[in-house]
Amino acid sequence: MNKKIRIKRRVKLGTIGDYALFVGPTMLLFTLLFLIPLVSEIFYSFTNWNGIDPTFKFMGIKNYLRAVKDDTYWVSFWFTIKFSAFVVIISNLVGFAWAYVLSGDIPYKNFWRALIYAPRIIGGVVLGFLWRFIFQNVFVQFGQWSGISWFSQQWFTTPESSFWALVIVMTWSLSGYLMIIYNSGLAAISKDYYEAATVDGASKWTTLKSITIPLLKGTTTRCLFIAINWAMLLYDTNISLTNGNPYRTSEGVMMNIYATAFRSNQIAYGAAKSVLFIIVLLAVSFGQLKLTSRNEVSL
Repeated sequence: MNKKIRIKRRVKLGTIGDYALFVGPTMLLFTLLFLIPLVSEIFYSFTNWNGIDPTFKFMGIKNYLRAVKDDTYWVSFWFTIKFSAFVVIISNLVGFAWAYVLSGDIPYKNFWRALIYAPRIIGGVVLGFLWRFIFQNVFVQFGQWSGISWFSQQWFTTPESSFWALVIVMTWSLSGYLMIIYNSGLAAISKDYYEAATVDGASKWTTLKSITIPLLKGTTTRCLFIAINWAMLLYDTNISLTNGNPYRTSEGVMMNIYATAFRSNQIAYGAAKSVLFIIVLLAVSFGQLKLTSRNEVSL
């Protein structure tokens, strides 16, 4: 009897050891890189710590009240929401269009997929500087040569042009990644549906509307979630492409938080802004998931 108990304990300890071996490193990194910083951020948001002095005082919700009254914070917040809305819609439409076209009988389709995906490999800061050169030199030269004033405008001197420059760059970078996800979703749809539609004499538009799009609802939900989070967390491309110019009108909320916390040495105030932004981001993300995951069609 004792021998059986010892064997069971050994098996149980071995199972726990396996879990610790495979899950332990991930949980350790998750705790060190996410949980501890998040708890620290929430804690310091109720203080007046400047990030330098070892001492600080508790301020209650004063930082949050100050953030609510901060006009520059809400200007950057509105800019981020408006920017995210355009990027999410356009990048998903472009990504789906590329995936749909390349799901057909296209020569060298893998080459075209790799070419369209390539912008995602380029880092955010490098991407911003690369496109800054394109906007200020290539586009201007092309506009002067072709006579199209839209290309030859001074891209970073007005709020509207800076906004659309960021939308163009983010869409160009994100749509290739979304294309890969949509392509996987299209590949998972059984060919039997399309064969039955062909037999019934359905047109391509009817097939797209009645078969492809309904069966891609799950994929669309994931793509929207990814696009919303990446667009709202924009920072590196923002700082390297527009740097908030002109007059901080193209400054995203992440840039505003960084400027408050590190450039002005107001870590606690920046933490309060960050917590407010996290709450909004979670609300938007979960709201989108709940809204778009309804009536998903199982394959």
